[in-house]
Amino acid sequence: MLNIILALLRRRVTSVLTVAVAVATLGCGGTPHDAQAGGGPMRPKTHAGPLKVTATTGMIADTAKNIGGEWVEVAGLMGPGVDPHLYKASQGDIEKLTGADLILYNGLHLEGKMGDVLVKLARTVSTVQVTESIPHDRLREPPEFQGQYDPHVWFDVGLWIIVAERIRDGLVAVDPDHKADYEKNAAAHVEQLRQLDTYAREQIATIPKEQRVLITAHDAFGYFGRAYDIEVMGLQGISTTAEFGTQDVARLAELIATRDIKAAFVESSVPQRSIEVLVNEVKSRNGVVTIGGQLFSDAMGEANSPEGTYLGMVRYNIDTIAKALR
Repeated sequence: MLNIILALLRRRVTSVLTVAVAVATLGCGGTPHDAQAGGGPMRPKTHAGPLKVTATTGMIADTAKNIGGEWVEVAGLMGPGVDPHLYKASQGDIEKLTGADLILYNGLHLEGKMGDVLVKLARTVSTVQVTESIPHDRLREPPEFQGQYDPHVWFDVGLWIIVAERIRDGLVAVDPDHKADYEKNAAAHVEQLRQLDTYAREQIATIPKEQRVLITAHDAFGYFGRAYDIEVMGLQGISTTAEFGTQDVARLAELIATRDIKAAFVESSVPQRSIEVLVNEVKSRNGVVTIGGQLFSDAMGEANSPEGTYLGMVRYNIDTIAKALR
């Protein structure tokens, strides 16, 4: 009997270590077609207490909290200032993932090769890619991103409404007993999102058309620019894994000096050095540009602050951009 017990324990430890190694070695790349965490039908939770939800990004976690309300316990993996393009999961993250009733992730390569591990976890844990309901013709596919979709969908609030509804459906599938509450909470949150979408359009429209150019450290604001009619240019590409070079700096500096753009913006999850280099290059060309402020791009602000929520983060960005460029 003792030998049997020891054998079972060894098998369990080996299984856990296999998952740990797979997650710990994740990179930032991915295949051209994002992996889908299907894994069969959603599995209703079987234990008492709140639904345990693990979300990869703060934006997803906050939305799940708003829709889930008192019936969910949400754990987010990536906190303030974390760059998801460079993120590597910890042993604690593995425990949050394997112990969840529901896993919510962005997809579209935002989490890198972590998508492959999520597909495997979907065999035992209900797993949802929250962007999967967005029609492909509404996703950006920049030519420089080699046929892949831009993952930064949260900057188009209209698209985030679709994400919120997908999160609602994921919660209902796992916890149908509280369907009415999830639907009620989702409806209220979607109304807030619609108001935020309108606010964004109104504020960006106050910037003179010739000054409506958003210069940032990396190209995270493409959806924002398309939705709210502002030209967006990033020093780096969509992923921060792509280093910027002297030609990138020179190209943007020349544009800023020629068009007399007033401000460029740093990002909370990207080192400020890149924009400082750009500002100095503009000065060397007898141009003048200031740092217009810090924007939240791939991560929200600190917990318990207005910017620590999706609604507060987007509103802060809108106000910062409008104030600096008007």
